[in-house]
Amino acid sequence: MPPGARESYGQTVPPLVAGRHDRYWGVVPACAGGSTDPLGREPFSRGLLIRVAGRRSGGREVLYVRDDWAEDHHDVQVQDETGRKLAARRLPEGAAGIAAFHELIAGHLDQDGDPGQVAVAIETDRGLWVQALVAAGYQVYGLNPKQVARFKERYNLLRAKSDAADAHALADMVRTERHQLRAVAADTPEAEAVKVVARAHQTLIWERTRHTLRLRSALREFFPAAQAAYAGLGLTGADTLELLIKAPDPASAARLSAAQITAALERAAATASVLITINEQISELESQVEAHFHQHPDVAIYLSQPGIGTVNGARVLAEFGDADGRYASAKARKNYAGSSPITRASGRSKVVLARFVRNDRLADALQSQALSPLTASPGARTYYDKQRERGLGHNAALRQLSNRLVGILHGCLKTGTLYDEATAWPEHDTIRHATRRAA
Repeated sequence: MPPGARESYGQTVPPLVAGRHDRYWGVVPACAGGSTDPLGREPFSRGLLIRVAGRRSGGREVLYVRDDWAEDHHDVQVQDETGRKLAARRLPEGAAGIAAFHELIAGHLDQDGDPGQVAVAIETDRGLWVQALVAAGYQVYGLNPKQVARFKERYNLLRAKSDAADAHALADMVRTERHQLRAVAADTPEAEAVKVVARAHQTLIWERTRHTLRLRSALREFFPAAQAAYAGLGLTGADTLELLIKAPDPASAARLSAAQITAALERAAATASVLITINEQISELESQVEAHFHQHPDVAIYLSQPGIGTVNGARVLAEFGDADGRYASAKARKNYAGSSPITRASGRSKVVLARFVRNDRLADALQSQALSPLTASPGARTYYDKQRERGLGHNAALRQLSNRLVGILHGCLKTGTLYDEATAWPEHDTIRHATRRAA
């Protein structure tokens, strides 16, 4: 044994060597009771080694699974806690594939094992396959493809590519960095139902906006008089669309050739027909959104929030989900919402920026919520005005207000209480009472 070294749990722990802690830091057994790093840091793999030590004392091994999905199949690889490949198979999409997945995992678990010992990495957090894995009790991590790409670059500087190497890298990622990843939450069936209809409704509204812009562009280019004539009615109104389909008086475009007018009217009529159909489907989906939303047990809490109606409340619920413990704190919920800012500091430079890597559907719903209470909630209005007095622009002040409203919603959901203006904005209440005393 080298001088200064010691033995712990049957393993030789290297001696402390000033300036060379990188030589042994990653292999120090966590069961030794502490880090031997001269800087007092925790080993990167400490959590993994704790699980290994626990297995020696009667604990159970964790399996790590990589699931590389395609439209019709899944390439699956299973690793143990040391990174050794235990199995690799290609499974079909659908119920048959899920059944084969369960059989594959069962073959590598102890007799008293359970799905909670299995960590699955997959580059998506949506779909029936992911829902089936979550429902079965596996720990499922929906990884961002950009995260995976950056992880692979750490070990593959030449950018060579093979399915086998990708499979191993993805399993390695969830094995070594699981503590930094967010598991897919197991939302209730009620929340999943709201998500399906709310997202479909929101998508149709976005599609209507796109088609409306196309129609506006065509009219501005070939029929500006029609655009001006229907400005009061709006291009998405039923009356406007009906008139455009019937090709209103082309005399206003008399200086254009007949061929140009005919082509323009045909394009406008086709777009108008699409918009009429979209309007009908939006109305139908809105009734379904309302029906599913009102079946959720938290509906009263959401509807009590300032600026949230039935449709917007359903969108917020759908994107936040309702799994217990999904957000450890209000800060975690704000980070997921993208309402909290990010700080970039390097040397003497420090800048605070808006968070634009976020859930766009949730961000759209929260921005709508932040606009509404400016006239309905005195506390929200006061808070917004204070941000403007600080020199923030309209959008930045709205983001600050949205961030505060997300925190209020988190508190209401955590305690199971309805929104209360005085509780949500105590500083506004203090200002109001101070003004009364001064008067």
